[in-house]
Amino acid sequence: MDLFHPLLERTRLPQPSLQKLAVISIFEKLRSLSSLTGPESDPALNAVAQCLNSNSPAVVDQSVRELCLLVKDSKLQVSRGLLELQSALEGSGSRFVNLFVKALGFLVRLGFQNDIDRFRFQSNEAHPFVKILTCRTEVRTELVRQVLIFTMQNRHLGMDGVCDFLRPFLNFLVIQMSSSDTMSLFARNLLSSIASLCCCFPDEALPVFKLLMRCCKHMRCNSAEDVTNVCYLMESIVDAYVAVLSHLAGNGVLIHDAQLCGAELIEMVFSWCTDISSYSVEEERIYDMSRCIIAVQAELGLEYIPELSAVMLSLFVSLIQSELEHIQLLVLQLVMDLLKWKSVNETMINVHEEILFVFPAINLMSSPSRYVKEAASELLVILRKLSLNISVSSINELLMEERFPRISRLEDIIFRVFRHLWFQDQTSISGSFYLHLLCDNDVIKNQKSPKSWTVSITEYCQKMVEVQKSSLPGSQLQEIFPHEIPPLIGAIASVLILHPTLGNCAVDLLAVTGNMDPKLGVPLFLVVLFYQNIYSAKAKEIDYHDILLKLLRMLPSLVSHSAMIPLVVQTILPMIQKDANPVLYATALRLLCKTWEINDRVFGSLQGLLLPEAFTHFKCERSIGISMAVTIRDVCLKNPDRGVDIILSVEACIESTDTIIQALGIQSLSLLCEADVIDFYTAWDVVSKYALSYSTDPVIANSISQLLRWGAMDAESYPESATSVMKILWEIATSRYSLDDSSWANARASAFEALIRYEVPHIQQFIPDFREKNIEVLISENSPKVLEAMESFQAKIITHEHITRRRLVKEKKMPANKIEKLLDVFPRVVELSGNNSKGRELPGAALFHFSFNVKDDNNQGGLKVLHDLHAKYEMALKEIASSLQLSRNMIVALLSLQSWKPFLQRWLRACISLMDAKASSSVLATPSKATDDILKCMRQVAEKSIPRSAENIGLAVGALCLVLPPSAHATKASASKFLLSWLYQHEHEYRQWSAALSLGVISSCLHVTDHKQKFENINALLEVACTSKSTLVRGACGVALGYSCQDLLTRFQPGRNHISDKEAHEIQETELLGKIIRTLCRLIDHYAQSSTTTFQTLSEYFSVQQNTNDPDITTSLINKSSDHLEEDIWGVSGLVIGLGTSVTAIYRSGYPDAVKKIKNLITSWIPHDNQSEPLLSMGACLALPFVVSFSQKVELVDGAELNYLLGAYKDLIDELIDTKSSGTFRQTLLMASCVGAGNFLGCILNEGVHSLDAKCVIDLLDMFKKIYSNPQPPLIHFGAMLGVVNALGAGAGTMFLHCPLPFSRSGPELKESSYITGPLFSNAVMEPSLTSLIQDIFLVAQHSDEHQLQHYAAWAVAFLRHYIWSSDLYNEDRTKPNSASQSLPDDSVVMKLSLWLMNLNYSETASGSHVTTVVTVLQCLTNAPRLPQLDWGSIIRRCMRYEDQVADILQVDSAFMKGKLRKECLVFSLVHGSKFDPLLTFLDELFELSRFKMLEMNLQLCIFSHLPHTLKIFSGSRLEKLFDDVADFIQSPLSFDKIYDQKQKSLLRLSCWKSVRMCLEEVSLDSEKLMPNFEHCMEVLFSLLPVASGLSSSDVNETYEGDEWFEAVKCLGKARQDWLSHCLQIQVTSVTQESHQFYITKKKMIARARLVANGSTPLIELSKLKPYILNTRSDAIWEVLVEVVMALQHAEGSVKRQWLVDAAEISCVTSYPTTALQFISLLCGSFSKYMPLLIVNPHTVLSDLSLTITSLISDNSNWGLVSESIASLMLTSANRIYDWVSNGKVSSSQQSVDESEKEMGAYMLKVMHHTCVALKTHLSPEQRLMLANMNVS
Repeated sequence: MDLFHPLLERTRLPQPSLQKLAVISIFEKLRSLSSLTGPESDPALNAVAQCLNSNSPAVVDQSVRELCLLVKDSKLQVSRGLLELQSALEGSGSRFVNLFVKALGFLVRLGFQNDIDRFRFQSNEAHPFVKILTCRTEVRTELVRQVLIFTMQNRHLGMDGVCDFLRPFLNFLVIQMSSSDTMSLFARNLLSSIASLCCCFPDEALPVFKLLMRCCKHMRCNSAEDVTNVCYLMESIVDAYVAVLSHLAGNGVLIHDAQLCGAELIEMVFSWCTDISSYSVEEERIYDMSRCIIAVQAELGLEYIPELSAVMLSLFVSLIQSELEHIQLLVLQLVMDLLKWKSVNETMINVHEEILFVFPAINLMSSPSRYVKEAASELLVILRKLSLNISVSSINELLMEERFPRISRLEDIIFRVFRHLWFQDQTSISGSFYLHLLCDNDVIKNQKSPKSWTVSITEYCQKMVEVQKSSLPGSQLQEIFPHEIPPLIGAIASVLILHPTLGNCAVDLLAVTGNMDPKLGVPLFLVVLFYQNIYSAKAKEIDYHDILLKLLRMLPSLVSHSAMIPLVVQTILPMIQKDANPVLYATALRLLCKTWEINDRVFGSLQGLLLPEAFTHFKCERSIGISMAVTIRDVCLKNPDRGVDIILSVEACIESTDTIIQALGIQSLSLLCEADVIDFYTAWDVVSKYALSYSTDPVIANSISQLLRWGAMDAESYPESATSVMKILWEIATSRYSLDDSSWANARASAFEALIRYEVPHIQQFIPDFREKNIEVLISENSPKVLEAMESFQAKIITHEHITRRRLVKEKKMPANKIEKLLDVFPRVVELSGNNSKGRELPGAALFHFSFNVKDDNNQGGLKVLHDLHAKYEMALKEIASSLQLSRNMIVALLSLQSWKPFLQRWLRACISLMDAKASSSVLATPSKATDDILKCMRQVAEKSIPRSAENIGLAVGALCLVLPPSAHATKASASKFLLSWLYQHEHEYRQWSAALSLGVISSCLHVTDHKQKFENINALLEVACTSKSTLVRGACGVALGYSCQDLLTRFQPGRNHISDKEAHEIQETELLGKIIRTLCRLIDHYAQSSTTTFQTLSEYFSVQQNTNDPDITTSLINKSSDHLEEDIWGVSGLVIGLGTSVTAIYRSGYPDAVKKIKNLITSWIPHDNQSEPLLSMGACLALPFVVSFSQKVELVDGAELNYLLGAYKDLIDELIDTKSSGTFRQTLLMASCVGAGNFLGCILNEGVHSLDAKCVIDLLDMFKKIYSNPQPPLIHFGAMLGVVNALGAGAGTMFLHCPLPFSRSGPELKESSYITGPLFSNAVMEPSLTSLIQDIFLVAQHSDEHQLQHYAAWAVAFLRHYIWSSDLYNEDRTKPNSASQSLPDDSVVMKLSLWLMNLNYSETASGSHVTTVVTVLQCLTNAPRLPQLDWGSIIRRCMRYEDQVADILQVDSAFMKGKLRKECLVFSLVHGSKFDPLLTFLDELFELSRFKMLEMNLQLCIFSHLPHTLKIFSGSRLEKLFDDVADFIQSPLSFDKIYDQKQKSLLRLSCWKSVRMCLEEVSLDSEKLMPNFEHCMEVLFSLLPVASGLSSSDVNETYEGDEWFEAVKCLGKARQDWLSHCLQIQVTSVTQESHQFYITKKKMIARARLVANGSTPLIELSKLKPYILNTRSDAIWEVLVEVVMALQHAEGSVKRQWLVDAAEISCVTSYPTTALQFISLLCGSFSKYMPLLIVNPHTVLSDLSLTITSLISDNSNWGLVSESIASLMLTSANRIYDWVSNGKVSSSQQSVDESEKEMGAYMLKVMHHTCVALKTHLSPEQRLMLANMNVS
């Protein structure tokens, strides 16, 4: 400092020159220093500071100069120089301010020029110009000059760099602009000066304009002064732009860029329009500036650029919203300028934004200003030409969607909707409208056909009209539907009228818009006239009558506002002049009627046109007469009181000779009678004479029927008139005309509907022979429409008959025919009743009749009595077993097994009865004790018996297990153990084969939990079948294996691990079944002589599983001679029987084709002339009835095939009878064929489903008689006798062939026919011949010279008696009181319909009834409260096949849905199943999973829809299996050979969802026990739900998915909350990780959202998902975002606001900000006033964010409570995104942004920046400055 002190002292000398020299010396010393940085330079810099702070002007001036030179010479850094000067400026006097500012300006220019890229500052406050501005107010004038100098001197370096440097300063300036008046003035001067400066360098001016426009975006308009400043600045910019543009146009450079800048400038100008107009000042300056920019371009001859379309749209919105005439005039002039300029460059034939001006221009035609109307009319002339030439450039052409659309303004949204509707195919929209999602709670369900926007908005507006009529306050109405929306909708709709497909909908929308806003009445009226003019001009080329009439029909809707009545009426009345065109007159009359319907004030004018004499005047003008008649009818319909005013006109209509007019008059009278404003019978007496043509004219008949229904009320008061009325109705109803005449069908249906209103007693009394004619008409009717009406009519009669029924006394059942009488006395005749003497002589019959009772007369105690009882039965056991010879005959063995069953039943029942009687004694025991005793006794006897007895007792052990309940585990296990020990005794054939048969029947009746025992038995049978050397034993094992199959794959016991246990057991049993089939095929293959291809194909269905091996077959006997095999022919037959009886399990395993193969294979073995398989014929004869019976139940066989098989049996037996050979093979085959043929007849006829050829049946029965009447061996006689009793249904010789004999009543009209249907036993025609057959056998049994023959005959009769006496027909319990079994009168409707249905025969072509008739009869009976006791099982089974059977005979109505009859059969069975066991059996079979899978889809859907009904008819265990089967079926992709497409699968699941929901709604305790089954079904169904939200085009087209979701949510809403919470629980890992689990997680989220939406789940459950949803990739979670927004629609306001705030907060930290922003936009859009105009798709919602969020939180609503917090959070999020986009990373303290967001980064930043700018009024100055500093292009 010592070096500079002398020099500093010199600066204080009084001479300025010396002072300057001293300063120069100081700076020279500074230059001599090596460095001016570091501590050593401090003294020098202090000296400089003292010089700068001197009071001497000379010192200060020279110091500033020297300092600038020092910096310029790079001796001092620019930053240090700026620091020294800034410091001096702040402390200097005001006289030195300009000097320092100039110096600072110089250094700033110097620093910028030295390093343009690095001369930047970290913050606005560090900017040198900002420092100058903020230090003191005196600097502002010079600072303006320095900024301008900086700009001019540095423009050569690039104006973009200059603008980048100035941007922070100008941003700071505009933010601080409102802080004070002086700052505001300075900003105006500086910015306007910069704008003016552009004129000096026009070629480089465009970046400056962009800088100024960007700065203007951040200016505030919170006061009138702010508005003035903005307008002044914009005018400056516009003036400068005009000058620059003129210069550029003159030079021909940068013209396009300049025009783009001009478009942006106009857009900026219009962006201030709303703020400026709110202060009602300077608004016209906006349009003046815009017009100036447009005018100069037009004057310069520049081309119109497409970017100016945004200007046109802004003008459209201004014209719609403005109510000031001078503004309207300015906008119109501006629009005209644009259109004129545009027309110079292009021909306007395509759809552009100018077409939207139609409605605003028409609106202004009602302005009181002459100038406005002139301008509007000039514009309309142009628009009319455009409308005439407009074209839809391919309706199917889809607009190319922008990946990143421009940020939306209100005008952009309107035009986007318009283009979206105009160009795109209406059913292939990309995205959807909010209206589709939010305005209908059932939108997903109601998307049967996608709605267009016009339809949706029309419905929405109609709802708003209803809301407006409510008592809501005005502020709330404004919030629901703001007043600015209807004009916008009207503008869009008024243009869509020109659209070829949306025109009609657009007219409807316009009509509703007029109801919403009264001010739109006149404009809409003018729109109608405008388009009438346009379409009239175009009518020469194309027919536009439809749209013209539609426009005319819009006129009446406008009179909802009284002021519009004169306009509309005056428009209509000129068309109703007397000399007017008839069509025009008729149309105008209808319009006037519609006008009256809306406003009654028009009735006077209308009534004057409907006078009675008008019909005479217009007699020759039929169109006018019909129009008048229709109008009269509408008046009577709309207001019956007004109808009374024109009653004479109604009478004039009825008196007319024109049929149509007369019919309309009758309908009018009917409406007045319905309203009870006139008396029916009084009116009928007057008009009846004019309505006599009803019998020939269907139109009159229809109208008369509608009128006469109102006579029912007073029918008792006017009996004579009522009689004639009902006779007329009956005459119309029963008239017969061509079936193709739909008019008569309608008339007849109306007549039946009218008759329904009359009381049944009156109908029966007044209509002769009504009971007979009623049924005749019904069963002869074919018209579906008439049948539908008749069904209701019959239902009324049935209800009446039920209410007035009489209780009938049922008499005790007595034998009905001779056969019963013979069977009744049979035990006494053959001395089997009460006497054991015949036990040894007739052992087979004795087993059916022996019974012992022991009395304790001497009080010996229970033990002694029980011992005596066992002794008696044991004695009988020994006696019969020793007398009954099986003779190695499989049939006799099976007969023995069947016969032991009733014997053991009586033994067991006697023991249990005795135990019950001695219950108080010491011998108290359980039923299991009795069974154990019996089994023990039988085992002891068997072990000591000779082979003949032992094999019988072995069979008896199996029969014992059949009579035991399934729960008798221990006894069956003991019996199995005993029999297994016999089975392995290969040295004792008699034990092996009887044990094998018994093990087979035991395996078929084990408890559901006895898997181990079942597997042990079957595996043992398989082993012995393969290893035994005895063909008989192998055959017995084959039969046993077939019997074991009856219980395979049938049921599985539910337990703790229900699903896993079931699957394990099912797999085991499937493998076991495969082993059985393969073993049987291999064994048969060994004995067959033909090709083994069929067996190999059959075995392929059940391939060998890994780690399993089939047992080897011993081949020692394979090469035996045919003689030996003939001796053991029964063994080979047993293998065939086993294969045949396995078809049930094969079908259940899912292989119906394998069942068909077995059926065809066995059928091929029956013909005796087929020498290739002689050994298999006998087994085929015995096995075929079982196979056919089962095939009949599962619909795998038809009637033609059955008759073929019957003929095959007949031919075989006939051939065997004629054969003279007496060999064993011939005898056994004849016996087997007779037994098999009888069983075939019994199972087919007793099922009652198919008809058999009557002649063939009679011939077969005659053959049986011929066989046992002629000399033959006893076994052949026995076979023929069994054939007879089996034909009646006895089922002898087979264990599992059930031939039910339910009650079946033959109608009195039954006559001899060529076909037989139903049981032979109840066939009246066959009764004489059957009685003769049974009587012959009876006589042999009573007395025969040959003891063996007598034994066989008695045994056969015993089988028949046991069968009939144990059938339902003779069940004693059936006489208990039951509404179903009560008798019905023979003349009742139900009885007659039931008998008609029972006797329905499709085998006779002449008597075939129409399918629709059968359906109607079934429907009538379904609704009947009770039915007669008939064989309903057979009836329904026949009806199930009726439609297919008569398909070739009768022509099914095209309108009749195929399969409806089968569905009605199902419904009938469900309704009456609880009253009739055969129906319950039918349902049980139909609901079996294997059977269900084979049903057609319509029937499957029907079953699903009626699942709730099964809760009332099925047992708990059956229901458990049913719902488990449903779950299995639903998740199985295949149904055997059926492959469902996605839609079919969805329909099945949808039906299942409905049914489960209805089941859950049941409150009974039984259904609660099934809750786990229901929940399992729901879990399966939920796992198969598609992820669909109803937004994408695929979802809209495939609406079935939406239906499925709708039903799923309803169903889940009924579930238990704890289960539901567990089911929809979301794991965090499944949300954050990319995995298949996320698919399920997304469904759970959607489900939760929809459950919240329908109120089933509290909103808190949805809130838990918030962090997961908003932190997931947007494209993966988009559907969930939409669902959540839909769920929030009805939440409380505070909840919705909190969701918005939380989403904004999450957007600041989430890795996926796009997701959070899409959700915010969705939420804001759904509640925005612009919601009806918004489109929902992932990109569009982002572009709308700035508009929707601003309109939401800026309105005077509760959303404004969170405006500041939302604005602040959005800025924070925008700043985070800005840092990430600019620098590639975010702050270290924040969570990183995922790389998948990179593509959306720039666009997301643009959206957020615009949004924050729109929210600037809610930001602090610091925040606004932060926003302004973001450099976003």
